[in-house]
Amino acid sequence: MLRSSLVYLGALSAISSSAAYADEISYRLPDMVVTATRMPMAKSHLDSAITVFTRDDIARLNINTLPELLRAAPGLHVVENGGYGKNASVFLRGTNSDHVLVLIDGIRAGSVTLGTTAFQFVPIDQIERVEIIRGPQSSKYGSEAIGGVIQIFTRQGSREGKTPHLELETGAGSYDTYRVAGTVSGKQQSVNYTLSSSFIDSQGFNARQALPGPWGFDQPDRDGYRNAALNARLGYTLSPATQFEGFFLRAQGRTEFDGTFQDKTEFVQQNVGFHLSSQFLDSWRSMLQFGQNRDDGDNFMPDGSWINRFNNTRWNVSWLNELQIAENHQLTLGADYRLDEIDSNERYIETTRYDVGVFAEWHGAIANDHRVNASLRWDNNEAFGDAVTGGLGWRYAWFEGLSLLANFGSAFKAPSFNWLYFPGFGNPALGPEYSLSVEAGVLGEYGWGNWELRAYHTKIDDLIAAVMDPVTFMFNAQNIGRAQIQGIEAILTTEWQDWRLQWSGSLMNPKALDSGARLPRRPERSLSFDLSRSFGRFDTGVLVLAQSDRYDDPRNQVRVQGFVTLDWRAAYHFNDQWEIRAKLANLLDEDYQTAATFPSAGRNFFFSVHYRL
Repeated sequence: MLRSSLVYLGALSAISSSAAYADEISYRLPDMVVTATRMPMAKSHLDSAITVFTRDDIARLNINTLPELLRAAPGLHVVENGGYGKNASVFLRGTNSDHVLVLIDGIRAGSVTLGTTAFQFVPIDQIERVEIIRGPQSSKYGSEAIGGVIQIFTRQGSREGKTPHLELETGAGSYDTYRVAGTVSGKQQSVNYTLSSSFIDSQGFNARQALPGPWGFDQPDRDGYRNAALNARLGYTLSPATQFEGFFLRAQGRTEFDGTFQDKTEFVQQNVGFHLSSQFLDSWRSMLQFGQNRDDGDNFMPDGSWINRFNNTRWNVSWLNELQIAENHQLTLGADYRLDEIDSNERYIETTRYDVGVFAEWHGAIANDHRVNASLRWDNNEAFGDAVTGGLGWRYAWFEGLSLLANFGSAFKAPSFNWLYFPGFGNPALGPEYSLSVEAGVLGEYGWGNWELRAYHTKIDDLIAAVMDPVTFMFNAQNIGRAQIQGIEAILTTEWQDWRLQWSGSLMNPKALDSGARLPRRPERSLSFDLSRSFGRFDTGVLVLAQSDRYDDPRNQVRVQGFVTLDWRAAYHFNDQWEIRAKLANLLDEDYQTAATFPSAGRNFFFSVHYRL
């Protein structure tokens, strides 16, 4: 029991940041994940579809933005309205962009007015790790987790030895883009620390095509982006069984775009909080978490005058307890409290809303070959009342590296403040959107690599849509929609003669049941292919991304063509301290869009220099 507690402690410190002093242990446990269960657990024990990006992956792929990183994840599609810093929507397994729960260091993030997260403003230089869980997770997290959960862990730096570790980088590229970043980290007795900052500035390109007509516009200017960020983390070991860690992330800047009524936003993204964890007994570990997430934005008209303000604040408190009730049987009990607030010049009918939730999850091994989990959660939301969700999963170690898996889950999405309370549009009588999902699959784990094949079916009821009143010709929100999403995902990771291959593909049929139309902005077919190799001090690789066509509107009248992009990257390590990296993105200069009238970047490059001490 003591050994399992130490393993738990190490994993928790590296991934959930609750026991920061034990990173040396956690780095030897790369298959431990937190987000799927809210407590560290071996990935091989779970039936969930999981993708993990580490800091090494970000460096290897030479990634400049978070949306760029997410594009490489299976079962996930990113729609961007232009270049750096422009609106980025994420569709996970074909569900809506507001059907994915986003956490930053365990704190629920995103806009309470829109119901989505500004991925484009989260600085990639401040990210240590990203965990993506595909499939419903409301039975553990509550609202929003219909399509899945994306958790972002901020930089933790190195905690080895007594000498501080330093990382510096600077780079420049197309569209008059430049970026600088620096991190210092270390450990002194019972205290560990990380301080990191970054800055990116780009003049960008014309983010939108001209639109004719009385409501159209023509703004052939370059649409820039600027983001300055600071990340700080401080951990303290009170005793071998109790650890504390506080964290802070702030990103502030501006982004320009083309719009009829507004074309610039000045933003602040901020995440602050702490974890306190303790091993009370060999069989009981507890963690208290408190945090605040802010999503603030001031919008400006084309003439430079201020138009409106939306300051979103989410307060989060969680208490998690893991109990070892028997050998190979774990029970997690938790309670969450969330308070959402909006401060705006728009006169919302309500400006605050709370949600209280409690949940339980059991994981057990039966005859060593079968692993079963079951979860149940109850939420009470101030806006609409109670919601109960559940989940059930099974994984069977079949033979010769093969495993079978299946799971079932229900989920819900609480209406956003705009749907409920926006002046002249919101409907306070709205209820939540509900979903039911089933999944089955088979996976193989061998010395030469891993592969998996999964099929899923999701049905969503009471989808919220804007409906026009035939008398007043005004729009208001109503629960009228139904959708069905069926899909297949395939993933292969292998190494052959020093070449590393990662391949993923998906087939999906996302449709509205009432009209039979395809759900907008979701391709039916997608493929990602990454090939890399090291030749001594020289690393090189290519990433191919292919997606089929999609429709940009619910009636399927505006079609956006499919595309294939090719990125090439290279790095040279002079020694353990100095490294240069180069990337040529969209090498074939593909002219494509993921949202109608919003062009993506053409052929472009980025070159950077890195130093470590």
